[in-house]
Amino acid sequence: MDGKKIERAVKLLLEGMGEDAEREGLKDTPARVARAFVEVFAGYADSAEKHLSVTFESSESGIVLEKDIPVYSVCEHHLLPFFGKAHVAYLPDGKVTGLSKIARTVEVYARRLQLQERLTGQIAAAIEDNLSPRGVMVVIEAEHTCMTMRGIKKTGSKTVTCACLGEFERDENLRARVMEMIKW
Repeated sequence: MDGKKIERAVKLLLEGMGEDAEREGLKDTPARVARAFVEVFAGYADSAEKHLSVTFESSESGIVLEKDIPVYSVCEHHLLPFFGKAHVAYLPDGKVTGLSKIARTVEVYARRLQLQERLTGQIAAAIEDNLSPRGVMVVIEAEHTCMTMRGIKKTGSKTVTCACLGEFERDENLRARVMEMIKW
């Protein structure tokens, strides 16, 4: 990520808004925004494969659900944040990964410019590709500030997306079981 280029762009943005980019409160803003962008968009420099390569043999085959994983991302259409929770379930087929690796996988993809629909699918595909489970289900519920602070201004409205692969795609009862577990 090119911090100097981001600084120049932020300065132009401030000037385009009619601000004096050199005034006391704003003169360090371009550098602060550049540092924030490096952190917020760290997913471009990370990979789910790196995290999901840590696996353990397991004979367990029941649902593994990591729920209520905080999600913070940025909508690629308006460059405004969306935030909420991700719930990731999978059916192991001989191997499992550390629980923190699931949350790290969510983070890898959330820390990029995103669409919630794509984010949901990317997480599911990464789990499937790297763990080869019998099934994967990812549910994300998020509030989009592009809908709450501008445009329609419907504070508190949430978007829910779901991706189902393998047995979760084929078995309605499994999907229902995960949805019930999310509510617990």
